[in-house]
Amino acid sequence: MTTTNRAVEVYRYHLTPGSLFSCGEQAMISAVLGTCVAVCLHDRRLRIGGMNQFMYPKSGLFGAVSNDYGDVAIPALISKLQRMGSRLEDLEAQIFGGGEVPGHSAWGSTGGRNVKTARKMLKKSGITIVSEDVGGFKGRRLIFHTGTNEALVMKTHRIRRGDYHPYRQRLGA
Repeated sequence: MTTTNRAVEVYRYHLTPGSLFSCGEQAMISAVLGTCVAVCLHDRRLRIGGMNQFMYPKSGLFGAVSNDYGDVAIPALISKLQRMGSRLEDLEAQIFGGGEVPGHSAWGSTGGRNVKTARKMLKKSGITIVSEDVGGFKGRRLIFHTGTNEALVMKTHRIRRGDYHPYRQRLGA
């Protein structure tokens, strides 16, 4: 009897601040987070998902409307998944990041406000938060698998400039 090992092709995408990514196929999305927050959405029924990474809580703060802001990036990601066939009741969320800068109050700094915005926007949309790893004084390296809703978080004392370089490649798993 012969068995064959068929490699599953998985997209790999590195998310930079102010961007989002969703895919109708399985993908591994990575990000580096300090005060930024990443919201990972997974559709339990379709087994697809996506992630955003935003730097600021609300777009009205600086007059611009872009995915740099949580109140824009979260609805944009939800909308992308809905256009791919997701229903709100099938989506679940994970929240990561929102680290603090030493010397700032825990929920008064940008990281804390970003986390509050993520929770508020997801609750408003009726999306359950199934896990989160937020706050603290360490940076995070995150890898999210859109098909399984699994996330790997590596905390670090120091984020290097090279960690932020974007890349996208197609890998055989």
